[in-house]
Amino acid sequence: MKADGVGRGGTVEREPDQGLRPPWHRLTADSTLEELRVGEDGLTLTEARTRRSLHGPNVIGAEERIRPFRILGHQFTGALVLVLAAAGVVSLAIGHWEDAIVISIVLFLNAAIGFAQEYRAERAIAALKGLVTPRCVVMRDGRRQEVDSRELVPGDVVALDSGSRIPADLRLVRTTALNVDQSLLTGESMPVKKTASWTATSSEIPVAERRNMAFMGTTVASGRGRGVVVSIGGQTELGAIARDIRAVERPQTPLQRRMERFGRMVAVAIVVLAGVTFALGLLRGESMSQMFLTAVAIAVSAVPEGLPVVMTITLAVASRRMARRNAFVRRLAAVETLGSCTVIATDKTGTLTENRMTVTCVWAGGERFEVTGGGLDPDGEILSGGLPVPVDAPSPLHWTLLAGALCNEADLAGDESGDVRPQGDPTEVALLIVAEKAGLDRAREASSYPLVEAVPFESQRGWAATVHRIDGEQVVLLKGAPERVVGMCDAALAVGEDVPIEPETVEAEAARMGAAGLRVLGMAVGRGGSAVASVLAGEPQGLVFAGLTGMMDPPRPEVPETVAACRDAGIRVLMVTGDHESTAGSIARQVGILDAEGAEVVAGDRLTALSNDELTRALETGRVFARVAPADKLRIVESLARSGHIVAVTGDGVNDAPALKAAHVGAAMGRSGTDVAKEASDIVLADDRFATVAAAVEGGRTAFANLRNATFFLVSSGAGELLAILGSLLLRLPLPLLPAQLLWLNVVTNGVEDVALAVEPRDPARFRAPPRPVTEGILSRRLIERLVVTGLVMAAGTLWVFVGEWGGDPAQLGTARVAALTTLVLFQVFHVGSCRSETRSAFGMSPFSNRFLFFGVGASLLLHVGAMYFPPTQVLLKLEPLRVETWLRMAAVATTVVIAVELHKRLRPPGGRRGRGQAATSAATDPEPVMP
Repeated sequence: MKADGVGRGGTVEREPDQGLRPPWHRLTADSTLEELRVGEDGLTLTEARTRRSLHGPNVIGAEERIRPFRILGHQFTGALVLVLAAAGVVSLAIGHWEDAIVISIVLFLNAAIGFAQEYRAERAIAALKGLVTPRCVVMRDGRRQEVDSRELVPGDVVALDSGSRIPADLRLVRTTALNVDQSLLTGESMPVKKTASWTATSSEIPVAERRNMAFMGTTVASGRGRGVVVSIGGQTELGAIARDIRAVERPQTPLQRRMERFGRMVAVAIVVLAGVTFALGLLRGESMSQMFLTAVAIAVSAVPEGLPVVMTITLAVASRRMARRNAFVRRLAAVETLGSCTVIATDKTGTLTENRMTVTCVWAGGERFEVTGGGLDPDGEILSGGLPVPVDAPSPLHWTLLAGALCNEADLAGDESGDVRPQGDPTEVALLIVAEKAGLDRAREASSYPLVEAVPFESQRGWAATVHRIDGEQVVLLKGAPERVVGMCDAALAVGEDVPIEPETVEAEAARMGAAGLRVLGMAVGRGGSAVASVLAGEPQGLVFAGLTGMMDPPRPEVPETVAACRDAGIRVLMVTGDHESTAGSIARQVGILDAEGAEVVAGDRLTALSNDELTRALETGRVFARVAPADKLRIVESLARSGHIVAVTGDGVNDAPALKAAHVGAAMGRSGTDVAKEASDIVLADDRFATVAAAVEGGRTAFANLRNATFFLVSSGAGELLAILGSLLLRLPLPLLPAQLLWLNVVTNGVEDVALAVEPRDPARFRAPPRPVTEGILSRRLIERLVVTGLVMAAGTLWVFVGEWGGDPAQLGTARVAALTTLVLFQVFHVGSCRSETRSAFGMSPFSNRFLFFGVGASLLLHVGAMYFPPTQVLLKLEPLRVETWLRMAAVATTVVIAVELHKRLRPPGGRRGRGQAATSAATDPEPVMP
């Protein structure tokens, strides 16, 4: 029997029991050319049509989306939402249609926001489809034909040229200096050399190491080649990532979990308290209708219906603030989640680094030179001993940089705006940039030293060379791997005259550069006809060694400080990259990720072999994970989440999409990121900088602190009202508030103050506090204690004013109720100032730092006073003006809530134990207390 393959004339032999289904799924990077049976002429048109009918189109299947009505239904399933809905129904049933309308608006506003967010979040697979090249060149019936990439079938022979997008997974059968940029699939910062002659020794070779395979969605950086299609559509490596994205569910955010718990607590508490109030009233002899209305009013008043709106506004304000710092939020819940994160798993290229190869040092004439400046900036300098040095001919430094500039196929083209748009291999672009820093203009030098011949780079040779006419003679400029270049040289350039080369010295310097994570190139010069002839014959010899250049994608200057700040804030920073171990480790050391005791670099092949338990242990000591495949990156995120961490992940490539979606917060790169990564993410970083992630974490902590403070204000105010009613029933006093007055209190005080707390300015000191424990609720234990204290103070003060105004005189009962209502209004006016921070004293915060709160409080107080003098509200709410002495007594009583809160802040400062899997304490949201 013969396996399927492409015959010389395009004919295909099959096993009889296989029918028309060829076993192309067995052809991988391990396959030999004999197994592939590749012919130069490709398939026949008939065979291509037959296979297309069997395999279908070359597309990545779109993920089945949830129906819109089902998405809308999801928005009405939360516990707090159900409590609000029940309160709205009861309000409507008893005729309080104003409250029913407000509650309905709140419910549907939040449902609309949630619907829009969820509907957009599932578009990652559609973006994947856009990565398939619309057209490609194949061999059909022995002729080159341009076809739609959807029509590709297993067995097609595809021609590859520089700049083309690879349309399917290909087993390469011919290559000429072929380099493929597969960063979006593997995360590697440099194009990868591909060769048809390489064969694997194991079927477990990682994707990044399969040098005779070209993968769908990647790009030819340079060179050309041909390959046989072995996988299409969903069977490709890109298709496997698409399946991973479908299988991944977004984890519930900490805020969602906290709000669910809080909603259930509120629902139970309200039902119990309303029931107790109703029963006590009946035992007191109150009418059933009056007590039912009172119980319902208490329930409606106690429900923090403003909380969903406050939460939305808080997150939206934080989102706007983060946008000003170049972090654009796609899912509002991600804002708070960032504030809880305990681990940031960051990509390397473009996030920690500048995403530009940059020459950082040159070794020539036995001297080491440092190069300043990064990326495409030509304004750097060449330094020796910290001082600028001239680059004059004919010094070894000059020849080293000249060889890099002229033996070069890249170009530094500028666009209409004047920005540099480099074209070509990143390594060669870096050589052009360093030459410009030395004052060597490539165009001017090329004119002075005309090109005669060029020998392009071949991976088998490991070098490239050009021949120029210089001062009437032909001169070779050559660059390549240091060990190859040293073997071609008999001497070394030196100031004055050439000296004998010392291979050990050159190789030791190259090794030193390599150990620092640099990519090292050697440069040489050849003079005379024999040197030129040897180069053109492919066997260079008799050359003179010029020097070494060391380059890397350097870290962004602000990253070390940001990593240190994250560590101080209790956040672990892990590097998860597709790059090589040495490069990843070098960058990690420079930015401070690997300075921890016992930290190590974990390679991808070792990672794949680890069990889930072993991976969890490796994550405790590992800080850098290199040569990581997409599936392994996803495992890392899931393992961290199982250990109790809140994980933020950064990424830009298709390979990052599953991890971005699985993380609690996925942050995609805005400039270099693919559409797939952006669609799978929660946040998009417009400037691709790691420092922006840290700024977003700070914004998330501010958002949660503001949300927590607003929640505390709402619930503690409701507790004061409830306890005042219960206290009057237990003391056998008349009800201090009528149902309508309870509802008015809820509208006039909570409607403005809670929203104003949502826009409280950020406090940079919050970033220095550890992350919050995952198990901590929306209200900490300390705040629950404070809630009880403030509720009792408000209730006691209200009843004291009420009894003092009533005095047992039935004629004064109406005035006493107005006084009780106004006392509660004043309590909340004073109380909201203390709620601006969980730990900082209200006296240490400027009232004008949150002007919306300052003027909002004044407006709500004026509204209540106006209602006391406005005839319609006097009738509706049973209001009347109060005496000046009553106002003074009420104001004095209301200040007691400030005293109580300030004492509690002093007696109960932040503190607690660190939780499992987190560098966190129970304090966690605010800095240490600042008391007067």
